[in-house]
Amino acid sequence: MGLWSFLSFSFLAFVLLYSFHPKFVAQAEVSSPKGRFYRLEVTPLEARTIRQSTEVKVNNSAKVFIASESEAAVALKPNNGKEEGNETQSGLGHGALIGNKMAPNCHNRLKIPGKKCDNISEDSQAQSALNIMLENTFPEMKKRAKRSVLSTYSENVDRSTSGEAQSRERFVETVQGVSNSRPEYRRTAEEARGSNPRQSEPHLDTSTFALSGDSAHNQAMVHWSGHNSSVILILTKLYDFNLGAVTESSLWRSSDYGSTYTKLNDKVGSRTVLSYLYVCPTNKQKIMMLSDPEVESAVLISSDEGASFEKHPINFNILSLLFHPAQENWILAYSHDSKLYSSMDFGRKWQLIHENVMPGRFYWAVMGLDRESDVVHIETRIAKGRAQYVKCRAQRCTEGNRLYLFPGHVDTNSLVVQDEYVFTQVTKSGRASYFVAYMRESFKRMKLPKYCLPKDMHIISTDEKQVFAAVQEWNQNNTYSLYISDSPGVYFTLSLENLRTSRGPGGNLLVDFYKVEGINGMYLANKLLDNHVKTFISYNKGQTWALLPAPAADVAGNNLHCILPFCSLHLHLEMSENPYTSGPITSKKSVPGIIVAAGNIGTELSSTNLGMFITSDAGNSWRQIFDEEHNVWFLDNGGALLAVLHAVTPIRHLWISLDEGKKWDRHSFSLAPLYVDGVLMEPESDNHIITFFGHFSHRSEWQLIKIDYKGLFNRRCMDGDYQTWHLHNKGELCVMGEKQNFMKRRPGNRCMLTQDYSRIYSSEPCLCTAYDFECDYGWERQADGKCSPAFWFNPNGATKSCSTSQSFLNSTGYRKVLSNNCKEGGRNVYSPKRQACRPRPPRGLRLSTSQGELSATVGSNVTFMIYLDDGDSLRTSIQLDFGDGIKITYSNLSRTDDGINHVYRTTGIYRVTASAENNQGSDSSTLFLHITSPVERIYLAAPIVAIRGKEVNLTAVVWPSHTRTLTFFWWFDNSSEPIITLEGSISYTLQREGKNKVTVQVASGSTVMQDSKVITVKEFFRSLLLSFSLALDEHNPDIPEWREDIGRVVRTALSQVSGVLEDQLLVSLYPGLPSTAELFILPDEHTSSEHKRGSEEALETISDIFVTALNQGLIQFELKANIHIIVYMTQQTLAPLVDSNSIHSGSAMLVLVTVVFVGLAAFFIYKFKRKIPWIHVQAEDSHEKEPEVISTVGQNDDMSKVKLSEFPSPKELMEKELEARSRGGCGRNMERIVTREFPNCTNV
Repeated sequence: MGLWSFLSFSFLAFVLLYSFHPKFVAQAEVSSPKGRFYRLEVTPLEARTIRQSTEVKVNNSAKVFIASESEAAVALKPNNGKEEGNETQSGLGHGALIGNKMAPNCHNRLKIPGKKCDNISEDSQAQSALNIMLENTFPEMKKRAKRSVLSTYSENVDRSTSGEAQSRERFVETVQGVSNSRPEYRRTAEEARGSNPRQSEPHLDTSTFALSGDSAHNQAMVHWSGHNSSVILILTKLYDFNLGAVTESSLWRSSDYGSTYTKLNDKVGSRTVLSYLYVCPTNKQKIMMLSDPEVESAVLISSDEGASFEKHPINFNILSLLFHPAQENWILAYSHDSKLYSSMDFGRKWQLIHENVMPGRFYWAVMGLDRESDVVHIETRIAKGRAQYVKCRAQRCTEGNRLYLFPGHVDTNSLVVQDEYVFTQVTKSGRASYFVAYMRESFKRMKLPKYCLPKDMHIISTDEKQVFAAVQEWNQNNTYSLYISDSPGVYFTLSLENLRTSRGPGGNLLVDFYKVEGINGMYLANKLLDNHVKTFISYNKGQTWALLPAPAADVAGNNLHCILPFCSLHLHLEMSENPYTSGPITSKKSVPGIIVAAGNIGTELSSTNLGMFITSDAGNSWRQIFDEEHNVWFLDNGGALLAVLHAVTPIRHLWISLDEGKKWDRHSFSLAPLYVDGVLMEPESDNHIITFFGHFSHRSEWQLIKIDYKGLFNRRCMDGDYQTWHLHNKGELCVMGEKQNFMKRRPGNRCMLTQDYSRIYSSEPCLCTAYDFECDYGWERQADGKCSPAFWFNPNGATKSCSTSQSFLNSTGYRKVLSNNCKEGGRNVYSPKRQACRPRPPRGLRLSTSQGELSATVGSNVTFMIYLDDGDSLRTSIQLDFGDGIKITYSNLSRTDDGINHVYRTTGIYRVTASAENNQGSDSSTLFLHITSPVERIYLAAPIVAIRGKEVNLTAVVWPSHTRTLTFFWWFDNSSEPIITLEGSISYTLQREGKNKVTVQVASGSTVMQDSKVITVKEFFRSLLLSFSLALDEHNPDIPEWREDIGRVVRTALSQVSGVLEDQLLVSLYPGLPSTAELFILPDEHTSSEHKRGSEEALETISDIFVTALNQGLIQFELKANIHIIVYMTQQTLAPLVDSNSIHSGSAMLVLVTVVFVGLAAFFIYKFKRKIPWIHVQAEDSHEKEPEVISTVGQNDDMSKVKLSEFPSPKELMEKELEARSRGGCGRNMERIVTREFPNCTNV
């Protein structure tokens, strides 16, 4: 009874556990092998990566595997692309949501055909886009109760099913490593089929291994090392989601294709916590692992597929890696602090390359294009939203060795280096411009149809020296249009409108566009048509598109009656987000014409009622093979198909087809149902091993099931095992300009395919038709299939080829599709026609800067571009007048292709004029270029006292000087609106008595500076000019604060001597040397207007008092200890050179008298030079405006004094000082002053 109770309880627990098992939703970027079609995005240019070791995460109650790809892959967008298809990894993913941390991966790199993904990269924010985390949530998709209905059942299925009930179990003890404490279960082919199987029947050999002691680990990374290698490495980890770190890890290694595994923790260090595992893509025997930076920063290196390791500490935390495409020891490493490092010895030593590098925006040289193989292309951040394209060598990237190949700044996250192309983006005034450099030549603006007006662009592919781009036009919101370029990637034409798009987990754009492997020029795309998403197919590289025909019957044999165009087949084209699933669509280069995809039949694409469909004739006809979604992989180089149900429940069966999906055999791979987390296989290998990994329950250990499917075949294929089939497009045998016959294995033959057999049996070129050509730039495809010019395009415009010869190839409106092999007949109606360059007058001359900007900083290199719409460019001379007195002439237009560079040395607005002329006529184009420099300081020259109702002159002196390139804003008191001028001076009338504040602001680009002054306005006042002892000049730092303090001290001294209130006195010192000042005597504020005359008389009396006191030397103050400064009346006498009380010898007195005489003569000339006709002083800067004099003379002109006009005005003194400083001095005492506390000699 106790035993029966125990068994009942166990059975109940088993049912409950499986009843509540969640479906795992897998989402991750995956790698793909050579030749796959990738999605790439050039513009919003954030980075997204595809890693060579992709990580799968689970929460505390679920597990996930992370496989390291046996072939490297490349991510697609310069930032957010989408990759089509997946055959590098196999896997059945039960689900996953994006995690918070991931291993470095293959970054946002564009695919290079035939090369491996070298990059493992991404920043901390983008890392989550590549991790897979299994979450305990049920899927929203409809659960089906029944299994798929097969199109054909085999006798072997029945025998296999019945035999499983009688299968016997056999346990084999293993003695390798720690596995001796763990039994390994093996199921032979005989056990799988039953007790008395026939050996010739297809069978699978399976074995299971459990990773002992790692049941708590919730992450794992798997890598199949080497090509045809028997080594598999697995890194399991315990990731603490609360701490955000890895706390435990175990490294396992198998050397027998996964039959047994050995734990290697002792070899890497028992206390070492490993975070990521990477394999060199060019030599997969070389392994690199990273330790968790929370514990230690180190790399562990192996050169023998993990048999031994050596540890090397590093002083930075690696966020991403990029392996060189050819040199196995060369690696780039990106750190958490945005620094880029390089290693030339596989991680043993590292050297800093550059700082402030954008994540995922660094690339190794492309072999055959870059001169040196160690060249690195980098995007470096210089400001918010602004970056630079830098090119240098990995070990020599000092400032002097860096090349800045793009003229100006680029948008951040916009640099993409892929194949022959370099892409970047520049946004000005809210509109983005896209640039491309082909074959490492200079950058050119990418040309879309004139009124496309793109809002966004994403590069999809650069295969076959041609660019496919998804462009969101100005009137599109959720869709994009497909554009195809010429070879240089400059001129684009429309292929298909309104492509369906979606957003990935990281916000990256996914475009429903798929390249079929093995068939040249064949593509599938989902298009939004009349608010319905439909699937279209093209056989001529996007020139024509057609709906997919639906199968005649469903999987059960029921007629569907689906008639085009009202009903058709629709397929899901998005890539798999789980690296261990096949994705909704798959094809393989080694089996051209076979496509397997998930989809539905009806009027539009749907996410419900999905079934699996297959075509064996390149999309001309389709068959339904399952009525539920499955993951399907190609086995044996495409000779067999493996299908696994995409289920939320544990499974124990898989399906195999050897006849292109016509008949499926069911095989059992496990006695107990398994939650399958993924499937791993090595593509293009000679072994026939696949690995299922998963778990029996949430708390069980990782289960690794090795499946050897070699038993499906009985021999290698011979010549008689193949048959040919003809590629066609709805009966038309000419596809991409040729008739092609392919060879494939006869359905039902159980022979193994060899990797080197030829898939193309024969090919024969066809005569060209209009659909072998795409419409040239500026031409559009009409309903009858012909290309005609767009309304905005002039087909008779200038042709650059006329610049180098007497004739040119004139477009007929057609451009032959790249890789199309058709032959034209005798008439050659589509190819360009060679025509003589006819003399034509130049028309449509356009002049612009390379960046489209109309401003530049002084001293910078400005590149001018000249375009000619129409004219004989060979015989047309070009002249460019830069507006600064320099002109340059070119004999023809071709010499200006790369732009014309010029440097402006002074600020100003320059009229730049381009002229084109030949013997037929001329044309010209003009632009006005603003050359500016940063404003360092500004000084407002204004009187401190003014008469009410009379104009005062205000001058803003700017350093360095600018000529009409600044904007001045004048604010008076509490005015709500400023007065705006382009000149730095203004005349203004102040009407309110009292203190009036004036503020001037100067704007130069985004820089704004200001200065303010307070002007006291009175009905009348008196003023006197003052001078000081020469000792004051020796201590004059000539800064505003010092002048204000001296003025306050002098005012106090005047008030003390005369008894006049300080409120009636103002003293203003002028800038520069010698030190001079002006005394303003103001009327008493309490005097009424009827006593105005009395006040004027009082001011005259006060003025006389001050004149007497100043002449007698009564006004003085102490500057510092033993330094007394005497204030003088300027018009009366100069300050004495010596103290009058001193006694001197006769010779000394003679010397003093001589000095005094010379001083008087010099002072007289200085004061009255403008009135002496034979003395002429010319300003150094002849272009400067003549200073305006600020009158400070009172109303009583009869008063005896020297007028202010006889002295330098404030502006004159400021200008003289600035000119002196620009020559390296700050007056005669500059050398002494700069050694003290006023090093800048700032005059403001």
